[in-house]
Amino acid sequence: MVRPYLPLNALRAFEASARHLSFTRAAIELCVTQAAVSHQVKLLESRLNVTLFKRLPRGLMITAEGEALLPVLQDSFDRMADMLERFEGGHLREVLMIGAVGTFAVGWLLPRLADFQEKYPFIDVRLSTNNNRVDMAAEGLDYAIRFGSGSWHNIEATRLFEAPLSVLCVPEIADTLRRPADLLGQTLLRSYRADEWVNWFAAAGITYPAPLLKGVVFDSSLAMMEAAAQGIGVALAPPLMFSRLLSNGTVRQPFDVYTSMGSYWLTRLRSRAPTLAMSAFHDWLMAAKEDSAARLHEPEASNSA
Repeated sequence: MVRPYLPLNALRAFEASARHLSFTRAAIELCVTQAAVSHQVKLLESRLNVTLFKRLPRGLMITAEGEALLPVLQDSFDRMADMLERFEGGHLREVLMIGAVGTFAVGWLLPRLADFQEKYPFIDVRLSTNNNRVDMAAEGLDYAIRFGSGSWHNIEATRLFEAPLSVLCVPEIADTLRRPADLLGQTLLRSYRADEWVNWFAAAGITYPAPLLKGVVFDSSLAMMEAAAQGIGVALAPPLMFSRLLSNGTVRQPFDVYTSMGSYWLTRLRSRAPTLAMSAFHDWLMAAKEDSAARLHEPEASNSA
């Protein structure tokens, strides 16, 4: 495509004037004279054969034609500025857009993200969290880390690891629990997956009376665990994602009983061709996953020796 000549100086003068509604303030921003800005805008109006501003005694009023042109120019100049800022020290900084379920982001990814940034200093990570509901195309995500079965429409999914659920609560409550059945007298915090407690009690060999399913429902394990840490009730959450709370004694895991509701997956749109930044993150994440698994089994290995 052969583009027509673009009067960049005139377009920049108009865009700045439209934002400030003043030739004088636009001139200050562009480090030129007010007369130069006014002249460039007149050249653009002449080229387009339209009036972009109504000149008023105390400033400018943009016309309908100017309002139509302004957002296109603002978007174009913003994108050019963003691209130029991505060059640093002779390198092009790549942006990596990642969405992650909040539990994984806080409990596993964030403690390791500094290592990724150290290994790949010219990749800028943009991380957003969600409650496992995400629209990758609409949000412009390169990757989404989500929890489930691994089956999503038009999505390529790579399994990271399973994070089975177990009982977590403050020490004061844990001290009152001698056997799983003692939980029936406690406030059981729940997620939107109503079968979690039923499945956990089944794994513990107890038939859970379904009518007791009542109380607050949380849309994220993070909020649920905050409630558990405040002693409001007993949570059913993945210990792997809350290892810091366990290690500092804020919460305890009174029973070595688990139930699995799915796995964490690294996902991308099938239509999204991997970039260099995406490939780097994928390889780093797989290596970090293996390292995490090895560390998890180190105590077992030493105990058996």
